[in-house]
Amino acid sequence: MKNKKNKWEDHYSRKAKKERFPARSVYKLQEIQKKYNIIKKGYKILDLGCYPGSWLLYAADLTGGRGQVMGVDLKTVSVKTPPNVRILTKDIFSTDDEIKEFIGTNYNVVLSDMAPATTGNKGVDAARSFNLCEKALEIAQKTLCSGGTFVCKIFQGEGFINFSNSVKSGFKIHKIIKPQTSRKASKEIYIVGIDKK
Repeated sequence: MKNKKNKWEDHYSRKAKKERFPARSVYKLQEIQKKYNIIKKGYKILDLGCYPGSWLLYAADLTGGRGQVMGVDLKTVSVKTPPNVRILTKDIFSTDDEIKEFIGTNYNVVLSDMAPATTGNKGVDAARSFNLCEKALEIAQKTLCSGGTFVCKIFQGEGFINFSNSVKSGFKIHKIIKPQTSRKASKEIYIVGIDKK
């Protein structure tokens, strides 16, 4: 029997494999970084929804040995990470002390590439995406230092305008970007808040 080709495989997924990143999503962050230069040497980064670890690896490389990258995800990240990375396997909606202690404060950048488990129902998926984004923004508002940056993936749909306005009100610069590396059919879009008020 012939091996069935992965229908999601494309130039970027092959490139990610070659460059030893667990997923092609790394190129979305790379695009945002090239455009806005949000991650710098020595920075402290929080990566929400860090599985499978591509953003962690990329951010850890940019921050260097003196930087720190903290990741949280429901799924266990199995990729080998450098010493400046720490990961907690936990639900971000968890209210226990472990997650609060792990996350801490004083981040230069909070990243969220979180996505809900999709149902195929656009309305339900957009609503779930919106809930994750609201949680990510709430965490960013509590943990970012003044002048910090927030990057968040959201699915276009109900709640998008409201969420975009919430980010706008908390940051001096507000950008909306659909990376070229996003799949054409994807409803995802990234909201970037720069220079936290």
